Amino acid sequence: MSAAAQHPNIELLTYSEVEAVKGYIGNFEVTIKQKAKYVDYSKCTGCGLCETKCPTKISSEFDLGLGKRTSIYKPFPQAVPNKPVIDPKTCRFLTTGKCKICEKLCPAGAINYEDQDQTKTDTYGAIVMATGFDQFDWAKAYGEYGYGKYPDVITGLHFERLVNASGPTGGKLKRPSDNHEPKSVVFIKCVGSRDDTKGKSYCSRACCMYTAKHSMQVMEKIQGGQAYVFYMDVRTAGKGYEEFYQRSLNAGVQYLRGRVAKVYQLGDKLIVRGEDSLIGKPVEVEADLVVLATAMVPSQGYEDISQKVGFSYDKDGFFQEAHPKLQPVETFTAGVFLAGCCQGPKDIPDTVAQASAAAVKVCGLFANDRMTVSPMIAQVFEPNCSGCGLCLSICPYKAISLKTIKDRAHGQIIERQVAEVNSGLCQGCGACTVACRTNAIDLKGFTNEQLLAEVDALCL
Repeated sequence: MSAAAQHPNIELLTYSEVEAVKGYIGNFEVTIKQKAKYVDYSKCTGCGLCETKCPTKISSEFDLGLGKRTSIYKPFPQAVPNKPVIDPKTCRFLTTGKCKICEKLCPAGAINYEDQDQTKTDTYGAIVMATGFDQFDWAKAYGEYGYGKYPDVITGLHFERLVNASGPTGGKLKRPSDNHEPKSVVFIKCVGSRDDTKGKSYCSRACCMYTAKHSMQVMEKIQGGQAYVFYMDVRTAGKGYEEFYQRSLNAGVQYLRGRVAKVYQLGDKLIVRGEDSLIGKPVEVEADLVVLATAMVPSQGYEDISQKVGFSYDKDGFFQEAHPKLQPVETFTAGVFLAGCCQGPKDIPDTVAQASAAAVKVCGLFANDRMTVSPMIAQVFEPNCSGCGLCLSICPYKAISLKTIKDRAHGQIIERQVAEVNSGLCQGCGACTVACRTNAIDLKGFTNEQLLAEVDALCL
């Protein structure tokens, strides 16, 4: 039973996008756009009959183009809830007005072609960012590897779908070009990782271990098969990881230390030309299939979502944690937590651990009636404030707003705007204090004048 079923006050929003975020810790106002599914989930039982009869077949995004899906489909096999949606761009009825086969077959009467996008705004106490990662777009940067030109040059995620029992080939390893079983498979690691010239400078961490897993699957699934791995270094920093790597060596996987210079077609074979730096000689390997371990990069749209929620990201685009050791799941914006690869490349155990830590942080936050905040935050001296609003654009945490006050000037009561600091959002960074032209904002505690007086007293 799902958490939403156990707790009726929990609302599960799927097939949705965040449009805007306002507010602060304990009081986030989030505007969410729920995209039209064209299926009434309150009636749908998830039987899948509609999927089997849909006449439209298009390339599956989940299978990375290796398989086909229908216009009415489940986004992926483990989707929650496990119910389909209709793709309005390819559905025959929604595009041409003819078909309605799924509506005729649905025993529950759950098809609703009149469904529309809906926007709702609700209040939430905390936000957990878990936006995942994308693969490095290496096709342009590493054209010498022939991706797009040679169909048998694939990525590690493609290989994962091929060997998966629910994948397009039913778990049987077949070449995309002719559906033949490959006898020789070459794996190339660090494609886009640890490359300052064409890729990313960081290590993607998970590549060494999933390549070891994939190479062992080649040795186990293919009778007489052989796996080759071109690598720079083998990094196995995890419990049991080194032992797993040694198992791949014992299984007969050949590791070649060196970069690959080029991959090209020769007949029905792919020639992988590289080097073996341990023997100091160039090598060429004939392969039926080439698998690239591509770098992890932030998911598309990370700049937009970080600006909407109100926190920062690093030079590579990964969301910035408050402290890499003491606060690894918290951000500089109170109430916003991180989980998974949105914070940086990591494997499944680290992702699970970080997600658990973020969940506990949220539970700890909600367990208290009152919130402890730092006393060293900004404050506004209203008589000096001109209401220019410069501090609003300077504040990285959206902690400053303008309010209207009544003031006396020349014997008359007038209304004017002044800055106001939200104590729940302010982190005391001091950016607004140096930007204020009228010296109307200062941090609580010692003022600038008091600090200068102390310095003057020490110099006497």
